[in-house]
This record gives sequence, C-alpha cells and structure tokens, in this order.
Amino acid sequence: MTTELNAIAFKAQTHPRHRFQNLYGLLNSELLIQSWRQINKRSAPGVDGVTAANFKQGLSNNINRLSRALKHKCYRANGVKRVLIPKANGKTRPLGLPTLDDKIVQQSVSQILESIWEQDFLRNSYGYRPNKSAHQAIKSLQLNLQYKGYGYVVEADIKGFFDHMDHDWLMDMLSHRIEDKALLRLIGQWLKARIQHPEGHSTKPDSGTPQGGVISPVLANIYLHYALDLWFEKRVKPKLQGRAMLIRYADDFVVSFQYKQEAEAFYEELPKRLKRFNLDVAPEKTRLERFSRFHPGREHSFHFLGFEFYWGVDRKGEPRLRRQTSPKKHKSLLSELGIWIKLKHTERLRDLMPQLKRKLAGVRNYFGLPDNSRSISRIYDFALERLYKWLNRRSQRRSYNWRGFKDLLRYFGIQPLRVTNRNVAVDWY
Repeated sequence: MTTELNAIAFKAQTHPRHRFQNLYGLLNSELLIQSWRQINKRSAPGVDGVTAANFKQGLSNNINRLSRALKHKCYRANGVKRVLIPKANGKTRPLGLPTLDDKIVQQSVSQILESIWEQDFLRNSYGYRPNKSAHQAIKSLQLNLQYKGYGYVVEADIKGFFDHMDHDWLMDMLSHRIEDKALLRLIGQWLKARIQHPEGHSTKPDSGTPQGGVISPVLANIYLHYALDLWFEKRVKPKLQGRAMLIRYADDFVVSFQYKQEAEAFYEELPKRLKRFNLDVAPEKTRLERFSRFHPGREHSFHFLGFEFYWGVDRKGEPRLRRQTSPKKHKSLLSELGIWIKLKHTERLRDLMPQLKRKLAGVRNYFGLPDNSRSISRIYDFALERLYKWLNRRSQRRSYNWRGFKDLLRYFGIQPLRVTNRNVAVDWY
C-alpha cells in the first residue's frame, strides 16, 4: 500500500463515522502503475481487443494517458465484453471482460475502497479479502460447530447475486464512507457500462456488476456488509437467547444456531431482509437443517465452498464433525478432468504432463484437507485411468502398458494426492 492508502486506512479505523473527501486525486500515475503490476495479464482482452502485451509495449505512455484523462475528468468507462463459460452440468456462467484501461483504474479504486472498508468489515466475512481465505472459513466453521454446541444450520445461497445488486442501494452504501462525488460518479460509470453480448447486441444494465470486473469483489462485500452482516450482528444476534454464528464467503454463507425456534425465525426472516435490497434466496440451495452430534449421518448434512459437512464418529466412537468434497463438486471435478484429458491427449507429452500436474496440484491445494483423503484419491485414480486410456489411443497400436505408464508418471513427477495439515487462523464465534 502507498503512504496515502495507509493514511486512509488509519483514518477509517480511528474514525468509524468519517466520510472521505478528495479520494479521486489519489488516482495518479504511481497508483496506476502499481495497479498494472497487480492485474491478471493472462485474461482475454475486452471490447477494444487490446492485450496485456500490446499495452506493455507503450506502458509509460498508456499510464500517462490514463493519468491525464483522470486528472482532467475526461476518462470514460468502456463497454464490457460478455462471454459464456461452460460449466460441468452443461450450463454456462456469464463472465464480463473489461478493457485493460478499465481494469487498471478499477484496481486502483478497489485499493482505495479496500483501505476504507477493511476497517469496517466483520471478521465473519472471508471472501476476496487480504489475509482471508476459503480454508479459514472452512476451518472456523468446522471447529465452531464441533466445540460450540450449535444444533441447527441455515444453508443459504443468493440467486444471481452479481446480476441483481441494486445500483441505488450500492451507491447509498458507498456514500456512508465516501463524500467524494467524482469517485462515486466513476464507480457509477462502471455499473452502467454497456454489456456487449456474444450474439452481437449490447444492453445497458440497471442492476448488478459484471462477474469478472476487477472492482466487483469489493463492491459485493460492501453490499453484503450492509445488507446481511451488520443486520445479523446488530439486529438479529442481540435478540437471541442462544448462540448464533454467520460465516460468509462472497455470496455463499452458512448461519448456525443453538436453538430451533431461533433458527426457524431467521429462516423465515432472511428472504424478507434480502428482498429489501432486490435480492432473492435460491430456494433449491437454501434450507434449514438439524445439525447435531446427537444426529450423526450424512442425511443431516450441508454444503459450503465445495465441501459437505456431517457428523460421524471417530475410532473411539466419539462424535466428530467430518468434511469431504461435496458429491456435486466431486462429480463436476471428474467430468472436467475427463473432458480436459480427452481434448488434450494428442499434445506432446512435454506440454501435456506439466499441465496435468498443475491441475492435480490445484485439486490437492484446495481439497487436500484432513478427512478428505478418500475423495482426492478417487480424483487422482480417475485422472490416471483416463490418461492411460487416451494415451493408448494416440496411434494404431497400444502405446503403454501399466509398467511403462508408471515410468512416465515418475519421469514427470506426477505423484498421488495427499492431504496436508494447514495451520490457518481460526475465529471463534
């Protein structure tokens, strides 16, 4: 962080009601070049077709051009290119691709917003925040459920959250801490930027922020901070007799209660609260579940961040909270791996095998948590079975027997997936 951003963070922490002015002036060459270093340069280009390699060739001129446009307040947001990303279930997920100019300026504004709201965000919010991770959310959820005596869980998901964030509400939320109208107008430009669809036509959105926009994660956290987190902490919890805990990662969250009546009351009130902010729960992904050590078994389970949580027993017969890759996520991982290997099997081995190694490492790094060894072992075995099958179809005659195939794996350093014990910070609720 720059000295100016550190000063903003300190002011935000020590003066919780302060509204910041003159933030727009921070969008200078220094912050823009820092933002250029931070953005993902491998992503596809936006509507102008400019790639990171093109931008880098005239980096100094491009940064100075952006800085001058911002200084003279003649910068205008570009349209957003929308692409459809295929999912394992056959459906697609829309993704927005801003231009490099917008990505760099959005990254700069994101850092300003983050400097302010990181002092306000509650500790139960884990998504898209510095020094916070999905593994921390999972670990905190597991240990709190194991040792704090919660008996009921509300598993919730917001339907099309990034497409339904209300612009008026969002700007009102930003105004709680920002009095700089120039910066607010700049953010408003991105919210209203035209979306160019794959079919060729374009639309101007009246709600939402494109998934893929650099600024979208921090705006999403600000929106749910006011719409959900503060409401639960300041309005719901003080009225309860028993313990209650909310853990949120972006728009995916789990709420646990000690008593049934309080869980039921929250379950009834949650859709009404979200409706105020133009949001709806996804009915198929939102439910109230009895979740207690006295009711073990996977019939009393819930899902969060790709894991299934349920009560089981350990070797001593004592109740223990278990977690493993959720069946839906496990199935999609197998499907994606199988399709990828089929499409890539004709590539040279020196290109194919390192790519596969990185994919398997990604599975291990996220899903390789204690209690989940059986799941990641099945994924590894499936990948090898598919690889063996398709490598042997590269020519008229069989290319490998199992002995030669194992020598190939050993040569490229592809090893079985193992679980790892990771020391992550845990919050108690």
